[in-house]
Amino acid sequence: MKQQISILGCGWLGKPLAINLIQQGHKIKGSTTSEFKLSGFREIGVVPFIINLDDLKENISAFLDSELLIVALPSKNIDGFKNLLSHIEKSPIKKVVFISSTSVYANSNEMVTEESDTLPSALTTIEMLFKNSVGFDTTIIRFAGLFGYARKPGNFFSKGRKIPNPEGFVNMIHQDDCIRLIEKIIAKKAWKQIFNGCADTHPTRREFYSKTTLDIGLELPVFEDVVENNKKIISNKKSKELLNFEYKYGNLLQLNYENI
Repeated sequence: MKQQISILGCGWLGKPLAINLIQQGHKIKGSTTSEFKLSGFREIGVVPFIINLDDLKENISAFLDSELLIVALPSKNIDGFKNLLSHIEKSPIKKVVFISSTSVYANSNEMVTEESDTLPSALTTIEMLFKNSVGFDTTIIRFAGLFGYARKPGNFFSKGRKIPNPEGFVNMIHQDDCIRLIEKIIAKKAWKQIFNGCADTHPTRREFYSKTTLDIGLELPVFEDVVENNKKIISNKKSKELLNFEYKYGNLLQLNYENI
């Protein structure tokens, strides 16, 4: 069923998500904080809005006049989200997808699932605000480290900067898989859930960053000598079993990072 969808935060993830959803026949409203982006939004079929969570004074009822809201903001402004939620609860919004991060989990040196304990943080507080809100259902997606296209892992560490914890494991997810996972949740109507979004494999930081830098033609990175017992592996089992989801970029060491 085609829907009216609002995407709060049409940036690195939100904009390509909007393009995909439009191609599927959905009607999309998208927000930005930059006026110069408005014409570009219109060109791809997104109805644009200027919305700043840190200064939410304007009337956003027109933006929230949708069935589904996707929150794709990196902000950790608790008061800003409380203000936003007061608007959502008065709106027609019935379903929300909130984009979170696997950074909410501690480095426990074991497999981390959606049931694992989370660290006290602004992000976990914001997650709880959405879960406890009334009038709509929220599904939370905790994405691992983001990469893809202009965001190349081989560029994450500037030349000469030593990469810490080389024997720790990486937890990453490609932009395309982020978008596909969001679309699958919408299609399956998987509401009031928490999902981890992460590739299938977890190479060491030494293996991963050596490959990703060499793939884009840079020199082999330098790693710190200190060995830290500071690791975690994010499980994506729930997304694969409950949603029947397959990760397109699941094997991180079989990818060519120059082309993706």
